Amino acid sequence: MRALSGSVTAGLVILTAVVIAAAVIGDDRGFPGPGTATVAWHVVAVVAALVLQHLADHRTRALSVLGSLGVLAVAGALLWTQWWN
Repeated sequence: MRALSGSVTAGLVILTAVVIAAAVIGDDRGFPGPGTATVAWHVVAVVAALVLQHLADHRTRALSVLGSLGVLAVAGALLWTQWWN
């Protein structure tokens, strides 16, 4: 479970870096890119996922499972609200 949530967290970090790069490049070249709100939501989600993954990696079994499930919930919420809607 921790390995899966760790992979999801790593994916969120990469996705956030891509979104930030698209925003910067879009601004420099004058084409529309992700807005400030989208970038902010990605950054908030990554910070939450990193905290939850740390909890999953360094706590007892019950808290570890809750941390892993929290990472999956954060990732699902981010994808649902920022990508699929």
